[in-house]
Amino acid sequence: MTNAGNNARLLEVIKTQTEVAQLGLDLGSVMALVTERSQKLTDAIGAIIELAEGDDMVYRAATGTAQRCLGLRLARASSLSGRCMLEGNPLRCDDSENDARVDREACRRVGLRSMVVVPLRHHQMAIGVLKVISDRIGTFDESDVEILALMSDLIAASMFHAAKYETSKLFFQATHDALTGLANRALFYDRLRACLARAARERACFGILNLDMDGLKPINDTHGHRAGDAAIREFAARLKHTTRESDVAARLGGDEFGLILSRLDDRDGALTHAHRIHETMRAPFAFEQNHIALDASIGVAIFPEDGEELDALVDKADQSMYEMKRSRKSQLE
Repeated sequence: MTNAGNNARLLEVIKTQTEVAQLGLDLGSVMALVTERSQKLTDAIGAIIELAEGDDMVYRAATGTAQRCLGLRLARASSLSGRCMLEGNPLRCDDSENDARVDREACRRVGLRSMVVVPLRHHQMAIGVLKVISDRIGTFDESDVEILALMSDLIAASMFHAAKYETSKLFFQATHDALTGLANRALFYDRLRACLARAARERACFGILNLDMDGLKPINDTHGHRAGDAAIREFAARLKHTTRESDVAARLGGDEFGLILSRLDDRDGALTHAHRIHETMRAPFAFEQNHIALDASIGVAIFPEDGEELDALVDKADQSMYEMKRSRKSQLE
């Protein structure tokens, strides 16, 4: 790469550093931002942050083609990511089909052929990795390794400030939404994959609710973003209040929320739960002497009736939610 190209990439790293500082203690958003920029800076097709949890490496942030693998768990001992953590040094694979260090089947599942992996450190201890991937042989060079190492340092600095010394606190902040305290998108997909595996094994039924918070933009435009944040927190609190201990409520991003109903008898059970949540959400809330309306569009998907694969279930819940939104809009016209 030319000097001009390297300088442009370094300027992008500096820009990212400023944005990371603005995100403060929202570690989940920091990880999402850095993966997105790492993919862009290295001409990769995807970027991933994996955190070590027990014997597994877990996809806690992912962009590009890797986004569909969010929440995926892979064996730590047989992966290049695990080796990277053990050795504490960046590692590069030019061809996964001819590299004995990698889990070849996992690489095929994710759709990668070459990659760079660098360690993420929290208080001098490697707790995960930042990885970029390509579907082509020999995509990355040493300049990509250097850029990725700089990006990993940005995450390490954010981890330090988010959780000074407690690793347990660090993992909580990496898997929970900073504004609401609910699970974030990465933890939602982790739990969804586990629920899917259990239901398939036990021939059980479970459900997914996709909730879209209606009217957030008018709240922001009329009352300001502080009111918008208060509305998101209120929405999350009501969702949590109507959720069973065995279920998982998550803020997936912006005004989008998700709920895993871990155990159901049938679709009617999910529809009853969705109706109860909808009635709870419709009550206005008070913010600085203003009574602000809340509402939600809710989509439902049931395993195995609506699909037996993760993507099929998520797509069905999305479609169901948009159908509700369109139906309500047509009734107002």
